[in-house]
Formats: sequence, C-alpha cells, structure tokens
Amino acid sequence: MALLTKKDASLITDPLADNNPITIQVLGICSALAITAELKASVVMAVSVLFVLALGNVVISLMRNIIPSKIRIIVQLIVVATLVIIVDQVLKAFAYELSKTLSVFVGLIITNCIIMGRFEAFALGNGPWRSFLDGIGNALGYGVILVIVGFFRELLGSGTLFGYPVLGNPIEKTGLYSIGYENNGFMIIPPAALIVVGIIIWVQRSRNPALVEDH
Repeated sequence: MALLTKKDASLITDPLADNNPITIQVLGICSALAITAELKASVVMAVSVLFVLALGNVVISLMRNIIPSKIRIIVQLIVVATLVIIVDQVLKAFAYELSKTLSVFVGLIITNCIIMGRFEAFALGNGPWRSFLDGIGNALGYGVILVIVGFFRELLGSGTLFGYPVLGNPIEKTGLYSIGYENNGFMIIPPAALIVVGIIIWVQRSRNPALVEDH
C-alpha cells in the first residue's frame, strides 16, 4: 500500500499553490512584512513554523478526544507556546545573533493565524498522520512565500543573499558600483513585502483563473 494516498498527498501540495495560506487565505501577513528583509531570517522563520505547526497538529490531534470544548483554545495556546519556547531556546543556543534579529517575531508564532486555524479546523477533527501532513503542507506553503519575498527584498534592497554580496559592492574611490547596480532602499522597508506578495498573487491568479473572485 502506498505511503501517501492521493487525498493525503493533496494535504501537502494544495497549500503550495491553489490554497496557499498567505496568498489565497491571506493569513500570516504580519511576519511576511516584518522579517523578510533578509533571506536568512525568512528561512529560519519558515523552518520554525514548520516545526511548530507539524508537531503541534499531531499533539492536538492526539488530544482531540480528551480536550473539553470550553477550554480547547487555551489548550491549543499552551501547546503552541511550549513549541515556540523550544524554538526560541534552540535559536538562542545555536544562532544567537539571528535570534536577536527575529526577537519578538518568534514569540508571535504563538498567535499566527495559520497555526491556530489548522489546529481548530483540521487537527481537532482528524487523525495524527493526516494532521501531520496538513501541518507540513501549510507550513511549506507559508515558508515558500516567505523565502520568495525574502529573496527579492534582500537581493534588490541590499544587493546580497544570506549576507553575501551578489550584485556588486561600491568602489569607494569613485562611488561607482562594480556592475552598475545601486541598492534599492525601498525594498528593505515593510511596504515592499506587500508589493512582492501582490505580484505573487497576480501571477497565481493569472495562471489559474478559478482563483479570481467574482464581483
């Protein structure tokens, strides 16, 4: 028997395209604006959300039959807060400078609408395996957008990728750039993220007219 049925595989593939949590569901926009000025921060945030959402979905699914309905939100917050604390401590231990860059935004994973939404809408009604796949799929969909936005913002805004010069450095004596590119400071401020996300949404809807809303 195949490890993944077609229905199970769609839990991973759908959020990567036609049901992306950022560009289609319009969730998790705050972090897309706040931490995507650097590609490294975007990748770390994506991996952090992948860990929290995938494992959190499994935990909530395993507990779904014993959680009283009146306190389910509190239980979900405790689960996600515990996982976020683990992520925060790991970052401080192995990537302290980056943890300072992300600072409060790691903590805000606790209130990420994508995570709480998947707990409530999926993990509470499905088994651990499907909940795990749903968490992986939605986290990857979220992460892909963060990485794309971070790639273009750092490349065009700072001329670097992962902190390494890509588009050339200024020549101090003449003030000229080695390949004629001058960094676009607008790309490193939050409104630029909205523009990049908007372009991604336009591309998605151009490729799939079914995503265009009727007015």
